[in-house]
Amino acid sequence: MYRFLLTPRWLAAAALTVVAAVIMVMLGNWQLRRYHERTAINDRIDAANAVQAVPLTGTLAAPTAAGTPGAAPGKTLAWTKVTVTGRYDSTHEIQARGRTVNGDVGFEIITPLVLDDGTAVLVDRGWVPAPAAGATAAPEVPAAPAGTVTVVGQVHLSESRPAAVDRRDGRLDTRRVNVPRLATELPFPVYGAYVLLTEQTPANDPAFSTIPIPHEDSWQNGGYAVQWWIFAGMAFVLFGWQARREAQEARSDLSPEEQQAAEEAARRRKQERPMDRVEEADLRKRRLATGDRAD
Repeated sequence: MYRFLLTPRWLAAAALTVVAAVIMVMLGNWQLRRYHERTAINDRIDAANAVQAVPLTGTLAAPTAAGTPGAAPGKTLAWTKVTVTGRYDSTHEIQARGRTVNGDVGFEIITPLVLDDGTAVLVDRGWVPAPAAGATAAPEVPAAPAGTVTVVGQVHLSESRPAAVDRRDGRLDTRRVNVPRLATELPFPVYGAYVLLTEQTPANDPAFSTIPIPHEDSWQNGGYAVQWWIFAGMAFVLFGWQARREAQEARSDLSPEEQQAAEEAARRRKQERPMDRVEEADLRKRRLATGDRAD
């Protein structure tokens, strides 16, 4: 009944089904890896307040040349809690405009913190609201503390798609915190990521709002992984359903005599099938019970 599965058309359909299922399983596995990556990031975010801060200089690669950034850290270092000590350079302070916190638009203020070795790391001191004059007017920004400052914060990877950098209100003005682009405007080597400030000695000005850290939507990736695996199984179900449908249609096209002959042939094949040892033992028991003995 299913001999048509050996025809070129059905063999090609079977091969296509297998290939499609393999691809969907691979896509599901990729989504599963993304789920684990995002879950690890969320774990680092959640653990930041409980873990001990590690030195920034031992976590990120040190920059070497003025006006250039150090090597960008990988995603595995995103949101790592670090500590660093230096002096703020307010003359090269940066304002990132059009930044939203709790639905309000304002500015993030990023100030270079210069270390004793002459390198610098960009520190996002926090968010301030836009003035009443509008989102493009100069914001009121508390001055950075003078002298030696110790910062504790979390590593923020450089934002992609660098934006133009201008000089406005006595600060560098930009839309995105892209470290490689900003480094070209600064007179010292700059680390390849910046730091979101959470604690500072001396204390940060209360006029700043802490930048919230959004969690990754890892469960979405987990759901996509399950969906791809289900689709892979459905590919085989669909192939079987199509094969059964074609077999039924082929059978319905037979005349009554042909159907009877096909059923008789199927019965003969079943009877001619070699019995296994269990079936042979059952047959001997039935014969002994009825007094029938084989020759």
